[in-house]
Amino acid sequence: MQETEQQAIIGLCLKAAYADSSKHERERDKIREIAESLKTQADLSSTLMSGSGMDGLIQSLKSTESRKLAYEMAVCVCDADGVHSAAEREFLDQLRTALGLDTNLVESHAREADAIAATPLDGGQVAGSSMSRAQQDKLILDAAILNGALELLPESLASMAIIPLQMKLVYRIGQTYGYELDQGHVKDFLATAGVGLTSQFLEQAGRRLLGGVLGAIGGRLLGGIGRQAISSGMSFISTYALGHLARRYYEAGRQLDAESLRASYRDLLEDARRLLGRHKTEMQNKAGSLDIGELARLVRGR
Repeated sequence: MQETEQQAIIGLCLKAAYADSSKHERERDKIREIAESLKTQADLSSTLMSGSGMDGLIQSLKSTESRKLAYEMAVCVCDADGVHSAAEREFLDQLRTALGLDTNLVESHAREADAIAATPLDGGQVAGSSMSRAQQDKLILDAAILNGALELLPESLASMAIIPLQMKLVYRIGQTYGYELDQGHVKDFLATAGVGLTSQFLEQAGRRLLGGVLGAIGGRLLGGIGRQAISSGMSFISTYALGHLARRYYEAGRQLDAESLRASYRDLLEDARRLLGRHKTEMQNKAGSLDIGELARLVRGR
């Protein structure tokens, strides 16, 4: 994939992130930071700030495969913080038309993304069920390894599943301390800690594109290369840190203020980075066993 195509796809993802009028200043700031952090490989900051039109970005997409990928990733961005809103649906309809895509070609992806985003937090868990500290440790580590494995896969839907799994982990930790949480509370918890949902997906997507792991668009790379894709391990790191942050927060009776939460999260991110190398083989093995067609079921079952 050419760099200009990568730029165009991320540019369209940025537009998807802005499509919903309910966006928050934190999301805008985070997206600018992501664009700046990636500018050594593609001048995304100029794409962000120039106000490039949809038509101009689409013209850079030369193949049906790259246009289909652009639409798929835009769907995932819109669904990152829940099933897309009316404004996001209108944007996606306009994008699909402008890309010249067959509706039948892309509707399966949209349905799958919606199914993942709409999965309830309880996921079949028994209300009020509790875990020992050792069980909590295992739950958090298993979730981090799973999300680290999803980051290794080339499919855009794999990134889509990471955020719902993180939210379900926070929900499960809160539940074990007697708190029955809804999606709004969990989203607020992540945002207070400094984890933006849409921007987190966009960061994962940008790494995957700019790392060149999409040599075979729309499916696993040949010869198992997809399992060895360039990866920062950030999904493992952020999931591990979020799980332990949730334990600190609910164990303390939700008494930690926003500044304390953010400081604790930063410390936990460093702890998780030190553990990353120890679990890379487990993530690679897990990636090899995942069925991308079963992501919605996987999210429901966690």
